[in-house]
Amino acid sequence: VGSCRCDRRAASSAKRRQKEQRVGQATREHARGMGKQVHLVFRGSRVAGGGRRVPLPSAASRTAAASRRGSRARVPGGGFRALNDAFPFSLGSPHLAHLARPSRDVVVKSRVSEEETSLPTEGVGGVRVLVVGGGGREHALVWGLARSRRCGRVYCAPGNAGIALEPKTVLLGKSDLDCDDHDAVVQFCEREGVSLVVIGPEAELVAGLADALRSRGIRAFGPSRAAAQLEGSKTFMKDVCRKYGIPTASYEAFDEAEAALSYLRRPETSFPIVVKADGLAAGKGVVIAQDLPDAEAAVESMLLGKQFGDAGASVVIEDFLAGEEASFFVIVDANGTSVKLHSAQDHKAAYDGDVGPNTGGMGAYSPAPVVTERVEAEVMSRVVEPLVRGLREEGCPFQGVIFAGLMIDGSDVKVLEFNVRFGDPECEVLLYRMRSDLLDLVLAACDGALDDFGEIEWDEDPALVVVMAARGYPGSYEKGTLIDLPTAVSSDDDPAKVFHANTKSGEGGEVLAAGG
Repeated sequence: VGSCRCDRRAASSAKRRQKEQRVGQATREHARGMGKQVHLVFRGSRVAGGGRRVPLPSAASRTAAASRRGSRARVPGGGFRALNDAFPFSLGSPHLAHLARPSRDVVVKSRVSEEETSLPTEGVGGVRVLVVGGGGREHALVWGLARSRRCGRVYCAPGNAGIALEPKTVLLGKSDLDCDDHDAVVQFCEREGVSLVVIGPEAELVAGLADALRSRGIRAFGPSRAAAQLEGSKTFMKDVCRKYGIPTASYEAFDEAEAALSYLRRPETSFPIVVKADGLAAGKGVVIAQDLPDAEAAVESMLLGKQFGDAGASVVIEDFLAGEEASFFVIVDANGTSVKLHSAQDHKAAYDGDVGPNTGGMGAYSPAPVVTERVEAEVMSRVVEPLVRGLREEGCPFQGVIFAGLMIDGSDVKVLEFNVRFGDPECEVLLYRMRSDLLDLVLAACDGALDDFGEIEWDEDPALVVVMAARGYPGSYEKGTLIDLPTAVSSDDDPAKVFHANTKSGEGGEVLAAGG
């Protein structure tokens, strides 16, 4: 995972001098490979920070007024491709044209200052943190937490080959710590002096890992099992929206196929219509049915064919919403104080031009231009505040990150879904832009102290993540293939941040693809 920043404003001389003072000697990034996702995060501005200048392709300026949805940055042929080929190709997409200023250069440079390079590899007496998960999101979390001066050590279970290379970090394989065994996680934290656990995946939150930790006095960043139903059950989420007046699509929920089919066959039903499996289905449990036969097939496969097992034991049928999708992130502390983070847009279709099968995410950028200050204010007042208040009234107060999936159509803003954790790959671009201390922020959320944290600082420039995947992904693909990251992507003179997802180390230390 890498991130790219394209400065769209002409900085003043004073501002350039301030930036130059902040940018120190770039440190070597030890990431050598890419897994299921390669997020190539670059930061560009008019200030040279030790990086090389990459001219933007002329296509970007020719399409500056084109669509703002984003690009998947597919690697032609489906294999791995070097950054110097893939990145300009992505910026040339009309969907990313709004990130580029005509006749401007992008400067690829390090975000690590001289002050930060002096940090010890492992602290003594600092905060010890456990990060649960092994994707690109968790790599970004480990990277952000380890940069804090208060951080003594970061454990990550199960992690990946890239996470193992981060400073202050200890990787724990499944044989070392099985995070499905909550008692084992608690015992590990007590034995190793871990005082904070950051839970990345939604499955562990829905399973109640945060509850097990808090019951033993260990800080957990993430909601309780009850509050995690906001993502774990589409019916729960829609019912909360209806009860507390949160704008969302009209819907009905069903656990019997005949009742669902009768609802679809009403004369007043309009198409397209959306059929969703109620539970967690790895992002695959949503069908946008263009007509009645498609909708009937979706209902029958979920309720009768058990396509998604228990996750499809009930379904939500809701009206189709048109507009532009965006994601908005908010952090909520133990006392119910909510503070906005930022917006992002991710892109799931496998190929360029928003075509091809859906994936776990082929790229993202932040901020999302469609999320204006007006939209932010509306989301906070009409969505976040009633949601946080409503969950407390329902007896399941929320603490952690709320990821609101929005549909924006002019002045109309509605909620598509809520997630109870950072998105992936959105997390990578959000944390790449964050200038505040991530560990301090997470501790404040756990301790109910966001009121005292102060304003979260962000880099003004946007960040872009480009994903690179194995040949054939998301369909059938060969596993265990060698990932050889060219030195042009990451070197002493030309650093770029690469986050790993689903990678592992081979017997000789080489990086192998363990997933897509």
